[in-house]
Amino acid sequence: MKKKVIIGFLGTTLDKGQSSQRWEKWRPTIDLLSFDDLVFDRFELLYDQKYKKLCDVIYQDCLQVSPETTINKHLIDIQSPWDFENVFSTLFDFAKTYPFNIDNEDYYFHITTGTHVVQICLFLLTESRHLPGTLIQVHPNWKRNKKTGESNYSIIDLDLSKYDPLITRFQKESFEATNFLKSGIQTKNDKFNQLIEKIEKVSSYSNHPILLMGPTGSGKSLLAKKIFELKKNRHKITGNFIQVNCATIKSDTASSMLFGHKKGSFTGAITDRVGLIKASHKGILFLDEISELGLQEQAMLLHVLEEKTFYPLGSDKQDFSDFQIIIGTNLDLSNEVKKGNFRKDLLARINLWSFTLPALIDRKEDIEENIYFELEKFEKSENKRVTFNKEAIQYYLKFATSNKATWSSNFRDLNSSIIRMATFAISSRINKNIVIEEIDRLLTQWNTNSETNSLERFLSKEDIDLFDQIQLSSVINICQNFNSISDAGKYLFAHSRNKKSTNNDSDRLRKYLTKFNLSWKDINNNAK
Repeated sequence: MKKKVIIGFLGTTLDKGQSSQRWEKWRPTIDLLSFDDLVFDRFELLYDQKYKKLCDVIYQDCLQVSPETTINKHLIDIQSPWDFENVFSTLFDFAKTYPFNIDNEDYYFHITTGTHVVQICLFLLTESRHLPGTLIQVHPNWKRNKKTGESNYSIIDLDLSKYDPLITRFQKESFEATNFLKSGIQTKNDKFNQLIEKIEKVSSYSNHPILLMGPTGSGKSLLAKKIFELKKNRHKITGNFIQVNCATIKSDTASSMLFGHKKGSFTGAITDRVGLIKASHKGILFLDEISELGLQEQAMLLHVLEEKTFYPLGSDKQDFSDFQIIIGTNLDLSNEVKKGNFRKDLLARINLWSFTLPALIDRKEDIEENIYFELEKFEKSENKRVTFNKEAIQYYLKFATSNKATWSSNFRDLNSSIIRMATFAISSRINKNIVIEEIDRLLTQWNTNSETNSLERFLSKEDIDLFDQIQLSSVINICQNFNSISDAGKYLFAHSRNKKSTNNDSDRLRKYLTKFNLSWKDINNNAK
């Protein structure tokens, strides 16, 4: 059974009294501990320094009324109990620092005492789950218009919409949360910012599956970890973040890794094993590249998501795990369903909240901020601060945002590029020569990949002039970074399309590919 914990303010008026007659008076803080059907294990009593003597009296009286309750006194510095900003910020700080243990304790926030401002702020913080518990109020019984020595209590569930003037507080926190999900990077891409705002809302108010789509290296793993940290900070979850790349799980051990096994269930099972599903209890399980998971494991996963129960291998006893799942994929799962590689019912179950992360080339306005972010990461990991000189950063930025930079592996390419330049930096300064060498390396890398993945793969048997080979190689490489022929066409014909009265970028690109006996599906696995 969970312990019961009460958190409330000392009543500077209602709790007053030091003579023996105080026991004949209705004192809400004392009466809160007098109910036979509601016994608290701990009382966190909040008080102001100038009421210390009264607090000491109430402390002793509480012990006398309920000796089984541990009383902890907390000095709270509220300069003005009628100032919304001061009260809210003080209680907000308390909520952030108090070690809530929601798995083992139930919390009740006492609102009988304190000013109306204090009560409203307690309402808001409890409703937003910054104070993860329930509101409770004590009120005296009345007989012939006089208070008796008896009290009642009530658990409160109020409509807090009347306190909308304070909603700006939460709007500010929402902004801070979206900034957190972006790792503090001040992104300028409107579509990406709108995407993160939606993810912040879903992360705050939903525990249903989240499907993160996007090309390799677009930041799905980092975003999943940030979602976990955000929910953890808001007391939405208490468990761990478990991450697994399904492509690394061998088919013959996938079930054991995910669902666990009992000793002796198969050759080599010398001990019981707790699977990743169980390890994710009360937390988040992030399955990256889920399309690599076998159909049998997909069926078992679907059952867990719907029933929260599963059988470890070799066990006839059901186990239980309640977790939120985040899915990562760089493929169109609908196409995988058509190919028979992915279960249609599982896709329907995990496709409630789906978000597609853009490629780096679609966020060129964010490249500069991400460069500085990568430098900060390098400084933390290598304990070495590195900066660009003015000429070097201008030269690198001009290249990084040009059409020459395909960023085929997205942020992984950018991360590797910054690490290389920072490592070679003399006196911790990246100069233009270092940048020039790095650009040559990136172009060679991308051209090699382009030739291997494009020309050799699709055109090795074709008799094509070198002039066309170079152009076609670049076109195919760019197309492979887009999910639709329309988006690829808009990118490739960005300048000339503005001079036309009508635009049909898809048709222009399709006709170009047809010249070489190619179709959009031939060159793009994510074709749609």
